[in-house]
Amino acid sequence: QVQLVESGGGLVQAGGSLRLSCAASVPTFINYAMGWFRQAPGKDREFVSAISQSGGATYYTDSVKGRFTISRDNAKNMVFLQMNSLKPEDTAVYYCAAEKFGSATIFNPGYWGQGTQVTVSS
Repeated sequence: QVQLVESGGGLVQAGGSLRLSCAASVPTFINYAMGWFRQAPGKDREFVSAISQSGGATYYTDSVKGRFTISRDNAKNMVFLQMNSLKPEDTAVYYCAAEKFGSATIFNPGYWGQGTQVTVSS
């Protein structure tokens, strides 16, 4: 049974920062590529970032490159998304996701968290 629990969302002014965390309850965390998606009101869910099992490879959608940083702590079964220079268009529900034996380059997760709301005010 895979369980993903996000935390760290909230309300922040444009230009501010937030750090999202995802706690993963999985048998062998290092077997999983991890990532983040987001869904804004009225829009489809979109890929934000992914990280390989070792953490050595990371990928970002163009709109967050240079502002967001994904990382993981394999000893604690955690993945993080540091979000800096936030913009109102970053407002969305952010979902943690996992793919067993997956690739961060072609990230197709089969497991999802319930999401955490991020709201960026202008």
